[in-house]
Amino acid sequence: MIRKFQRQDLEAAVKIWLAANKEAHDFIDPCYWEGYKDAVKEMFLQAEIYVFEIEDMMEEIFDETGGILGFIGLDKDYVEGIFVRGDVRSQSIGKQLLDFVKQKRKRLELNVYVKNKRAVQFYEREGFCIQREGKDAETGEKEYCMLWIK
Repeated sequence: MIRKFQRQDLEAAVKIWLAANKEAHDFIDPCYWEGYKDAVKEMFLQAEIYVFEIEDMMEEIFDETGGILGFIGLDKDYVEGIFVRGDVRSQSIGKQLLDFVKQKRKRLELNVYVKNKRAVQFYEREGFCIQREGKDAETGEKEYCMLWIK
């Protein structure tokens, strides 16, 4: 089930965000992500976020994030990110989250690190096109700006 983020989801969402960033961006020092944890908590409380939550209590899936398996964050038409727990990745959770917000928007834009090939392929498969290549000012990593239009 996909639903709007609630305040009680905060700790679970931050855990998923941190783990997913460290796993997907192993080319960036993990301390970088750790350093943003507190700021991210504040941002989450202000952002438009939708969570993917399982409704059935399947013990083998529950961990410290409870039934939340992933989420997508938006700032207007900009996708801040899609984050899915590592143990349930490649089970179409990210696709379902993206499809959910595609129904609400006419266009979506995002940035993705060039080295995150799996994410680049995912977004291309989902109809996003590379608009330009740039450089993340904080990490120095190359990134693509990608666009999807309904």
